[in-house]
Amino acid sequence: MEPKKNPKADIGRNSGLYFVVGLALTMALVYTALEWKTYDKTNDYDISMNVDDELDEEVPMTEQIKTPPPPPPPAAPEIIEVVEDEEEVEETVIESTETSQEEEIIEVEDVIVEEEVEDVDVPFAVIEDVPIFPGCESESDKRACFQKMMQKHIGKNFRYPEIAQEMGVQGRVSVMFTIQKDGSIGNVRMRGPDKNLEKEAARIISKLPKMTPGKQRGRAVRVPFSIPITFKLQ
Repeated sequence: MEPKKNPKADIGRNSGLYFVVGLALTMALVYTALEWKTYDKTNDYDISMNVDDELDEEVPMTEQIKTPPPPPPPAAPEIIEVVEDEEEVEETVIESTETSQEEEIIEVEDVIVEEEVEDVDVPFAVIEDVPIFPGCESESDKRACFQKMMQKHIGKNFRYPEIAQEMGVQGRVSVMFTIQKDGSIGNVRMRGPDKNLEKEAARIISKLPKMTPGKQRGRAVRVPFSIPITFKLQ
């Protein structure tokens, strides 16, 4: 019986060969894909530097200063005269300053040295004899009496400035003055919160009487003194 199928038409006879070839191609593609490497695109720059251009500097020309040569030394004299030492030289006689018993000694009168008087200021707190306020002559503690009489004088002559009352100005004025060597009051200075209060404090101090000046080592000296005057509204 003749077969119905043509042996040449059998499509499965070379299937093993095709399978092996396909497998080899597939493995080659996979291997190529795994081993494929890519690199970033880089730009090539010329980083060389022309050293000759950088070092090519112009050196300024310096002018050489020519100093004149030193003058020649003076010429030595050709002929040297030798002077014979025949002249006689007079000797200088130094007389003694010591006195003999025959000479009279003149006595020098006593020289009076005047003591230089220094014009200094002695503070009230350390002066030996404080200035005496009128009315304190018979008091034993003249320093305390002076303070008491000063407070009494301020209270007697105190007058609050009207303009300061209207403005509501109050405060303490520090008054500094000097009791001069003749007992008068001078060098009055004030420091306070308002000019009107300072003016009133100066008026009170100007009414102080003349005092007995303070003394240091038995002579009259200037005595600085300071006292506060308080202006307070009721």
